[in-house]
Amino acid sequence: MLRIAKEKLNALYAKINESMGLFIPVKRAGEVNYEIWKEGKEVSLETLKTVKSPKNMFFPSTENMMKFKTEGKALEIVDVRDEKKPFVLFGVKACDYKAIEVLDKVFLADPVDTFYQARREATTIVTLACSRPEESCFCGVFGIDATSPLGDATSWLDESYLYVQANTEKGEALIALIKEFVEEGGDAEVKAQQEKTTEILKKLPFAQLDLSRFKPENLNELFEAPQWEELSEACLGCGTCTFVCPTCQCFDIRDFKTHDGVIRYRCWDSCMYSDFTLMAHGNSRTTQMQRFRQRFMHKLVYYPSQNDGLYSCVGCGRCVNKCPQNLNIVKVIKTLGGKKND
Repeated sequence: MLRIAKEKLNALYAKINESMGLFIPVKRAGEVNYEIWKEGKEVSLETLKTVKSPKNMFFPSTENMMKFKTEGKALEIVDVRDEKKPFVLFGVKACDYKAIEVLDKVFLADPVDTFYQARREATTIVTLACSRPEESCFCGVFGIDATSPLGDATSWLDESYLYVQANTEKGEALIALIKEFVEEGGDAEVKAQQEKTTEILKKLPFAQLDLSRFKPENLNELFEAPQWEELSEACLGCGTCTFVCPTCQCFDIRDFKTHDGVIRYRCWDSCMYSDFTLMAHGNSRTTQMQRFRQRFMHKLVYYPSQNDGLYSCVGCGRCVNKCPQNLNIVKVIKTLGGKKND
């Protein structure tokens, strides 16, 4: 275990950024999100979860894919991608790192999404263990250990030090880059923090959510459950839950005419929208109940049945915090799955 004094962190950020580029949680206008580090920005590692998850680093909300130029009958396809330079993504919580695993199974499966792949290969991910989980957190329900996240390197933060250990070759290379800032020590402090945080996690309101009913063999029963009507009744179809979710991966592809050609780009889409998957004949899900059901059946049944039991929810609690109608996956799990007895 290595440690870095907190007063040296700004110099550490500068060192990383000059070599690789550094994306880190930054507070701006009262909100915290990942930004490229620059001197003078207010870094906020203490913030438990950013408003938007770090998936935007690999799967941007909007992204140009190609450009078309025409001259007479001649058509030229222009590759608009640039080379992805190595960068460090710093401070990723355990839930958000698990979400990247969910995205990997989508975008890195055949046929590989080369846009996503280029960013993943360029990134060194430094995770940061949680020490102050919130009441909306329930990552433990999905088997995630918030006190010991994975990643290329793992870090822990207390009042005096940032502790770090490398887990991969990328992590080792990063440690070598910042060796002038680190010293040995921290095992006892990290262990004590982990034990304290574990006790907090056990007492959180949603720690005992029961997922046992959400199995492939119960698909038809869950799909036909009468509770979907009541659960979805107040849904506005605003899509907030999908845009703050670290695992949602739906996108639309559109063309935009410019003065010198056509840009083809993709942008995030939401299964909660009435025009989602709209085709010439219409839409296969014509009611908000059907769209609401699709979202949660995918996360709790469809995705895990196709990915060795890996759920497409990581218990980050962003949807719990942001839904204007207090409709979220916790309410679905409680209604259809029940709750474990203490």
